[in-house]
Amino acid sequence: MLAGKHQFGEIDGTRVTFVEKGADKERMEFLKELLEYNGFEVLIKEKPPRKEEDPTTYDIGVTDMVFNPTIWIFDRKLKTPDGRIVTQQYWENKSNLTKPQYWENK
Repeated sequence: MLAGKHQFGEIDGTRVTFVEKGADKERMEFLKELLEYNGFEVLIKEKPPRKEEDPTTYDIGVTDMVFNPTIWIFDRKLKTPDGRIVTQQYWENKSNLTKPQYWENK
């Protein structure tokens, strides 16, 4: 989920900062909607399953090369589509509550 380091790479020939790699479809759709709402250009790369029974996963990147989700979340810069502040719990799909602060995580 959240990591302190930037991960850079390419999706379809465009340089990106990776937001998450190996996400499932539901997670990919959640992050895509959230990041696009916050003004980022989001690129998705579908990764075919290694085995037939494995699910398809997705690499998610943004074209803003200085974007770091950890910094944006703890600086309280990301907003939900209904205008609330994105918390670590919300980002990690652990809670829809946006009131708890990161220093209250246990």
